Amino acid sequence: MTKPQIWLAAFLGLFIFLFILGRLTRAPREEKKQITNPVPQGGLSNQSQEFSPKEMIVSLGCPNCHGIDLAGTNQAPSILDIKENWSKDKLINYLRNPESFMDGDRFKVFRQKYPGAIMPSFNNISVQDLGKIAEFLLNQ
Repeated sequence: MTKPQIWLAAFLGLFIFLFILGRLTRAPREEKKQITNPVPQGGLSNQSQEFSPKEMIVSLGCPNCHGIDLAGTNQAPSILDIKENWSKDKLINYLRNPESFMDGDRFKVFRQKYPGAIMPSFNNISVQDLGKIAEFLLNQ
């Protein structure tokens, strides 16, 4: 074996040793309630006992467009004080199928003010969970 091969083998051996040592001494991970998926594919129905309506709003990604405080951004309007224009049932229906409401005058104005913004459909979320979210938003 040549000197460069010996050095390479020593470096590789040291790397493998440190890698294994790191794995063996790593502290176990704590399980955290992770909210990352903007639109969970399985819905929230099996998790609704764990999440508050505010956490559900975050998990659905609403703050990404409407802002952290939900007061609106340059991408989407405020969803505070929506009780002036929405009832609980109407809001649930909107969240399940926003496209069916796009013919209204308010939405024509929104399309001009927020071009390219698309409100996602949450028809994969249970009506009970959407009801909790709607109640939370209507009481803001």
